[in-house]
Amino acid sequence: MGASIRVAIVGAAGRMGREVVRAVAGAKDMLLVATVDASHIGSAVCELVPDSQNLGDLTIQADLASALDQSPAEVLVDFSHHSVVRNNAVSALDRGCAPVIGATGLSVETLDAIREACARTGIPALFAPNFAVGAVLMMRFSEIAARWYGDVEIIEMHHDRKEDAPSGTALLTAELIANAKTQAPSTKPTAVVKAEGALGGRWHGIPVHSVRLPGLLAHQQVMFGAPGETLTIRHDSTDRAGFMHGVRLAIREVRSLKGLVIGLDKLLFREPVQ
Repeated sequence: MGASIRVAIVGAAGRMGREVVRAVAGAKDMLLVATVDASHIGSAVCELVPDSQNLGDLTIQADLASALDQSPAEVLVDFSHHSVVRNNAVSALDRGCAPVIGATGLSVETLDAIREACARTGIPALFAPNFAVGAVLMMRFSEIAARWYGDVEIIEMHHDRKEDAPSGTALLTAELIANAKTQAPSTKPTAVVKAEGALGGRWHGIPVHSVRLPGLLAHQQVMFGAPGETLTIRHDSTDRAGFMHGVRLAIREVRSLKGLVIGLDKLLFREPVQ
């Protein structure tokens, strides 16, 4: 086995961040070298994630640049907040560290800035709206089905603390479906909308509905309809541990990419090197 991949985590004290700490600390080919968050500064990571091993004397640091200068990393995993992702990514790229970004709600301007920084530094980055392998397969199956159905709607459901709506997964799914469709939707009578938003919003022409409730984590169903039949493709994430297979895959593969790559599907479905 070669040298362990040196990994830093920003947003490490959050719910997803702590799960990433567990995933990285438990991987034999990874070494967690820095943990950063805006909260719990100075706290011992082993106390925040007591069920993990191999954390040593790591503490939560406040400043990402300083943390990377002190403990250089090859990969940065970012599950912080969309408002700081741009600065985090550029800071990592300037230090030769490849970002793996899972924070949601990123703007086009943020992605463009990261793309430019990748080109300038020659270091790649990966942004994935969803790291659950099943969710990526759900999007791929929906893309395949879109060729055969003109009518489709997306319903995404998340926990009540999720800020952005629709979710990044729903937006990407809608875009994939719109690009794959070969049939126009059926003609419907003019709707009498009695409650604003009852028919959802539209992204790339695809109706999308968002639900935010306590008790949910991350769920999405894509419903296709045709005369005499419906097809529903659904994925449910019931525990944040379900995202970690994709996170570990991204950590292992991100440095083999070029530029900014969007979507875990680029790793799952890429052709093997001959």
